[in-house]
Formats: sequence, C-alpha cells, structure tokens
Amino acid sequence: MEQDSYGMVNIQVPAEHLIEAIQALKAYEKAPVQLLTDLCAVHYPDKAGKELEVVYHLHSLTQNLRLRLKVAIAQDAATVPTLCNEFAGANWMERETFDFYGVKFEGHPDLRRILNMDQMDYHPMLKQYALEDETRDDKDDQFFGR
Repeated sequence: MEQDSYGMVNIQVPAEHLIEAIQALKAYEKAPVQLLTDLCAVHYPDKAGKELEVVYHLHSLTQNLRLRLKVAIAQDAATVPTLCNEFAGANWMERETFDFYGVKFEGHPDLRRILNMDQMDYHPMLKQYALEDETRDDKDDQFFGR
C-alpha cells in the first residue's frame, strides 16, 4: 500500500484475491467502501507478464476516503473476476474496458462490445497501434518537433 502525491491510497492486489479484497474493503468498519467510482485499464507493453493493469477507483462516502486498487495481469491471459456482484455499476465499465483493452471479466453477465462495432477484431487502446497515420504525406515534420 502506498500514497500518491494527491493523497490517494494505492493498493496492488493479485487478480485471484480481487473479490476477497473488495469484500474486505466494503466490510471495513472505520471506512467502508460503498461506491465504485471508475474502472479502467492501462497498457504497459514493456512490463513483461504485467502488460495490462486494471484500475479500480473506490470511495468511502461516510469518511470521504478515495482509494485506487490495481490488478496487474499478462496481456495473453487478460482475465480478472467481475465486480458486477459487488457493484452494479461495474457492468458497463467492465464492458468498456473489455471493448478497448480486451480484458475479460470472468463471470460478467453480458461481456460484449459497448462502444465499438461488433465487427472489430482488435482492441484500439492497446499501444501496439501507431498514434499517427503513417501513410499521410501532407504533414510537414518541422511543425511537429521532429
């Protein structure tokens, strides 16, 4: 457990202990977590075996305490348990994370694309795609700091 420069508590949890950790945080008497504020993923292609990190932002409304829970997983086995049974709001957030990063949420009631076309065979937020269209020839590199 660590604290970032904004005072938010960061907790790293293995995927197999995610549900157990969430249930413990919800049951913690001094600052029970009642709200899943956000759920997203980050792609770190250079971190071997931990290329994807699923990030959960949680909030204790009674103590006004926010914390960030992180689960690092390998890109080729990108699966974590769903939190739909713990927080109803996790449903669409997990679908969005699946849609953009390819993270599969085991036990999710309806895991399918939510924003992109069903025909897409890739996940656009992974950093394996170029940021710019390399086929364009109408750009002058002097204006782009190159």
